[in-house]
Amino acid sequence: MTNLITFEIVIRYQMKSTDLKFSLVESYLGLLNSLSPERKLELISRLSDSIKGSKKPSNKSIEELYGAFVSNQSADEIIADIRSSRRFDRKIEDLE
Repeated sequence: MTNLITFEIVIRYQMKSTDLKFSLVESYLGLLNSLSPERKLELISRLSDSIKGSKKPSNKSIEELYGAFVSNQSADEIIADIRSSRRFDRKIEDLE
């Protein structure tokens, strides 16, 4: 039952999000209809330029990060430092 309710909430949210996007597009189209053909072409040109100039996500692999961390300590020394810096303050409370 809980999964069904969660699913229904997700679907409603997605529908509202889609409706909002559609209404924004409709609003912009309403504004653009009043522009002259020359202004519309200028807008298309500028939008195209902004898309072309946007940075594409890089497909860098994690292997390119090899050697990014530089330290004079060996791996075993770093591990020992991490383990020695741990602080355990475990207090068990009575429930009575």
